[in-house]
Amino acid sequence: MPNTTTTGAAGEHYVMCQLLRRGLIAALAPTGVPNADILVTDAIGDRVCAIQVKTRSTAPADGGWHMSAKHQEIRSPNIYYVFVGLETEPPGCWIVPSPIVADALKLSHEKWLSMPGRDGQPHNDNTMRRFRSNYDNLGLVSAYPEGWLDQYRDAWALLNAATQE
Repeated sequence: MPNTTTTGAAGEHYVMCQLLRRGLIAALAPTGVPNADILVTDAIGDRVCAIQVKTRSTAPADGGWHMSAKHQEIRSPNIYYVFVGLETEPPGCWIVPSPIVADALKLSHEKWLSMPGRDGQPHNDNTMRRFRSNYDNLGLVSAYPEGWLDQYRDAWALLNAATQE
C-alpha cells in the first residue's frame, strides 16, 4: 500500500508526464519550494507558472483533497493547482487557478466554523482545509453547485494559456 510520500510523488510525475506530452516545458521544483511542485515555462523562458499538485489515492466520501490554511491565502494568477485522483484509470486531473481554490477553502472553512459541531458545540478552528467537488453538506450549493468542479477536469489549456502570449 503506498504511503503519502509515494502517492504525492506519483501525482507529481503523472502531471509532469501530461505536461511534457502536451509540449509544455516543465520541471520538478527543488524540494522545499513552498508554493510549487512543478514549474512550467514557454519556449524562451519569458512566461512561467507554478503548479502545486495535490494527490489522493482513493476517493473519500466528500470527493475532496486535504489542504492547509496557507492555501486559502495563495491568490496568484501564476499559480495553479492540479488535483489528481489516482483512484481511476487513467487518473483524473482537475487544473484550478489558485484564486478559485483560495476562495473555496476560505468560504467553506468559514461556513464550517459557523455551524454547530457534535452536541451543538462550536467547532474549534484549525489549519486543516478540504477542497471538494461537493460542498452540499455546508449549504454552499449557490456558490459551488453540484458539478462546479467539472469545468476544470483535464483543463490543461489553462496552463497552455498561462505560458503562451
